[in-house]
Amino acid sequence: MKAIVIHAAHDLRVEDREARAPAKGEVRVAIQAGGICGSDLHYYHNGGFGPIRLKEPMILGHEVSGVITDLGDDVTGLTKGQLVAVSPSRPCQACQYCLKGMQNHCENMAFYGSAMPFPHIQGAFREDLIALPHQCVPAEGLTAGEAAMAEPLAVCLHAAHHAGDLVGKSVLVSGCGPIGLLSILAARRAGASEIIATDLSDFTLKKARDIGADYALNLATHPDALAHWQTGKGQIDVQFECSGAPQAVAAGVKALRPQGTLVQLGLGGDMTLPMQAMTAKEIILKGSFRFHEEFKSAVQLMQKGLIDVAPLITQTFRLADAVKAFDTAGDRSQAVKAQIDFT
Repeated sequence: MKAIVIHAAHDLRVEDREARAPAKGEVRVAIQAGGICGSDLHYYHNGGFGPIRLKEPMILGHEVSGVITDLGDDVTGLTKGQLVAVSPSRPCQACQYCLKGMQNHCENMAFYGSAMPFPHIQGAFREDLIALPHQCVPAEGLTAGEAAMAEPLAVCLHAAHHAGDLVGKSVLVSGCGPIGLLSILAARRAGASEIIATDLSDFTLKKARDIGADYALNLATHPDALAHWQTGKGQIDVQFECSGAPQAVAAGVKALRPQGTLVQLGLGGDMTLPMQAMTAKEIILKGSFRFHEEFKSAVQLMQKGLIDVAPLITQTFRLADAVKAFDTAGDRSQAVKAQIDFT
């Protein structure tokens, strides 16, 4: 089979790897679609992020869907030929956090395409993937590309859960990459009455308006665009911070009302926080990391037509054009979610 392998920064190769049949309790999936994530881009451009560095070649990818081609013994509830969204999350279900229902914090997590442990956890950008049954969520009625969006949507549903009751609330989304735009969809579905989106790219801000943001503000060309919501002690109830930029946090804290909630999704490295202002306004800071049960919910919301991710899939590339796909995926003047077609 072919696989997309990162060797070092800007050293991405499509290589032959051995495929195998599923063992007892395993599922074999012919991957159809894979979305390029921000973490994939960090490996491609920088060889890692923060202290996490590539130490050996690694297959990238964790946003995938495919068709089941074979079932190992004792697998029930799934059938050959079925389109499934494949969760990249494989918690151990035995550590202290798994036993508390906090599987996203599993101490022994095996998450596709991660250089956190060594040997690295090989990813899912391959033509043929062996998965566990609990990772495979039936996705009938969706396109392969839509099904592959279940993973980033699950991230945003997890963040919306952390934000608490959003019915009738005003929401600021800073950073309109895929996670920011999906956060807009998740917040609206959860009942937010007013959504303000900020970014530095007119292309992504147009996408924000297209999917329902009430305001889409370019802080590069209009640095004071949030001034209206920063009056008094602030007017915003909840901020989803999806950029990982300290400037976005600072602008959001000025706009948040006292006892407002800041949900941090963006991972841009350590940054300085306006701690005095956050303390004086009693801002509630919540980190949001990965997901667990939200993966199935993401698929079901898309199947029921309650969340439409199709407008966010801006490019689809052939497997042979993987390098071009990665070069395009990080260009916010033309791409939101670039995907690779493995068929």
